[in-house]
Amino acid sequence: MIYPNRLQPGQTVGVIAPASPPDLNHLQRAIPFLNELGLHVKIAPHVSCTYGYLAGTDEQRLNDLHMMFADRDVDAIICAGGGYGTGRIADSIDYKLIKNHPKIFWGYSDITYLHTAIRQKTGLVTFHGPMLSSDIGKDDFDDFSKSMFHQLFQPVTLNYTQDISPLHVISEGESEGRVVGGNLSLLVNSIGSDYELNTKNKLLFIEDIGEEPYRIDSFLSQLQLSGKLEDAAGIIIGDFKDSQPKKRNESLSLEQVLHHYLAHLEKPVVSGFKIGHCLPHFAIPLGTKARLSSFSKTLVIQPGVS
Repeated sequence: MIYPNRLQPGQTVGVIAPASPPDLNHLQRAIPFLNELGLHVKIAPHVSCTYGYLAGTDEQRLNDLHMMFADRDVDAIICAGGGYGTGRIADSIDYKLIKNHPKIFWGYSDITYLHTAIRQKTGLVTFHGPMLSSDIGKDDFDDFSKSMFHQLFQPVTLNYTQDISPLHVISEGESEGRVVGGNLSLLVNSIGSDYELNTKNKLLFIEDIGEEPYRIDSFLSQLQLSGKLEDAAGIIIGDFKDSQPKKRNESLSLEQVLHHYLAHLEKPVVSGFKIGHCLPHFAIPLGTKARLSSFSKTLVIQPGVS
């Protein structure tokens, strides 16, 4: 794995929008937070562009991504928001450029596709954390979530315990592995492509938003049939926001769906982590080693910067 260099006060963060158009008002309201961290901000040329449901054409969004990785004055890249669109550019990314210019890359939701593609093509550790337009620029962005950015300034071992949120054991066990994953629907979308998620001996993290139990059922079925659940060393279940049934009164609950696919696995499976489309938002590095234990109900993740 390649660990990006830690940030120093006075360095510069580049902002890109590789998926859907961000809310520009929320984006501008988020910039002072980065300034308070002692960072300068450089916004990519096409962040304010729109092309239907995309933040500019594929070429514009790809150019912004390449520009920020190539720019020697930019020390980290944070995504303005998610939505949809990163899978469209994955096949055109210059992964050699990224490998030769490794730096902090931060985002979540649709950015999951880029996390997987970049890690598996280059070995770069990236970060699953709150974004500018989607989270930081809103009134309810909380101090705990803000504190998660401190891990970018020094190597910090992250310890998730029940002091943060109640955790629930679905399958007992304790195991180690590198953390991979992200948004469940995006992970499923990668199957059959060159960017198909590798879960072999990994701790698989999943989260999602707005998906009813039957949809989550279909996603987990695909992961099961493709061997991803069996391959994983353990499973970290993050937040599933707005997952209640909407289309019909008769439905399995989210808990029933999770237990159907995961309770029989002879490995640790723990739910309740506040990682995903939620507040507080516990930001984590992807690609670093971690230990998940159902016995102590803890997740310990090694630092993501050098």
